[in-house]
Amino acid sequence: MTVADRPRPLKEANRITQLLDAYHGADRFDRHPVDMQFLALEYSKQIAPQSPIVTVEERNLKGCMGALVYSETKPRQWGIAYHKNQSPGRKAFTLGHEFGHYILHRDLIESDEQYDGGVYCDEESILQRNGKGIEKEADEFAATLLMPFHDFRRQLPANERPDFKRLSALAKRYGVSLTAAILRWLEYTETRAMMVVSNEGFALWARSSDPALKSGRFIRTKDTVFELPAAASAKRRLFTEETKAGLVQPAEAWGFPEGLLEMCIRSERYDQEITLLHFEGSAPIFFRDEADLEDTYDRFVKNGQTPAMPLRQDRGFGSRR
Repeated sequence: MTVADRPRPLKEANRITQLLDAYHGADRFDRHPVDMQFLALEYSKQIAPQSPIVTVEERNLKGCMGALVYSETKPRQWGIAYHKNQSPGRKAFTLGHEFGHYILHRDLIESDEQYDGGVYCDEESILQRNGKGIEKEADEFAATLLMPFHDFRRQLPANERPDFKRLSALAKRYGVSLTAAILRWLEYTETRAMMVVSNEGFALWARSSDPALKSGRFIRTKDTVFELPAAASAKRRLFTEETKAGLVQPAEAWGFPEGLLEMCIRSERYDQEITLLHFEGSAPIFFRDEADLEDTYDRFVKNGQTPAMPLRQDRGFGSRR
């Protein structure tokens, strides 16, 4: 199977999203997030009854966050493993990522000799959304399925600048980590913002919104060491309600041409800090086609497309509730 022939991440995730909306209602996230473990087991039986996912297990995966593996016998039986001690939010995204590999790449994984019995995914490719190729596609699938734009944007309009309290509420709504929720918001926001994840005064990685990136507001962390500025709350080890709510920093604090609002919290569980920077002013206007701003799901529904498979009426997808 060529790259062009493979299932597309957004199309497949939106197909399942439409099924879930049709069965549970468009307001389903008001009640519960997607139950990824249940969905993976049940949906795989529907689309590949001879070769489904038969188990989802916690394992000690050294150097990996998750894996999709298959049996030695044919027809293949598949299993998802996730590394132990993950928070519920991180576990949900890991399962979504591996489920994405199953939906999008199982034929490739089974036939290509470079995948020895399955695919194993490290922390960078899942949690930092820094993967390439099939890892990037699995991330796109997971984010779209767990946090569909048509609901996310209703909760948080693109022109608003949220604080950690609001972003944490969204993370809870979708059953994901705060980091995953912020990354999803950065994908569509019209504001100039940046997230910096750090430890011991050094940035581990950073991500800017598109408007921030286009106006030159970013920091380089790949293949280089970026030391946080002395004025940064994470550098000063200031983790108070005030720094969580936001401190106004002058232009010289972070070395950018304008001042900014800096918010910072620390996760003791993962021994790292999350800093959110909201830049003053607006980015230059870049004219884009309306299609670029429209969610694939919105186009899917607007075009009158229906699910490719009938809904089972005995059990709902994506929830035991």
